[in-house]
Amino acid sequence: MNKEIIKFIRKNYEMTQRDFAKLVNCSFALIALVEVGKRNVSKDLENKVKNAFNLDDQDIQSITTIVSEISKGIPPFI
Repeated sequence: MNKEIIKFIRKNYEMTQRDFAKLVNCSFALIALVEVGKRNVSKDLENKVKNAFNLDDQDIQSITTIVSEISKGIPPFI
């Protein structure tokens, strides 16, 4: 999981960084730092995100593919 995945999930649920952090049970500062690339996504944060949004590894892989396609300028079929 990387910063693009975190941001995609947060924006997909139309959440602020503060709301996302509260749901995931971490600090707002951590989410802000992750999204700008100043902190990496730790295994702990990844697990908290997966648990908060009921995601498994296959879901994360699907999101990764969508984010990758978006970055190439290809509209995803959701």
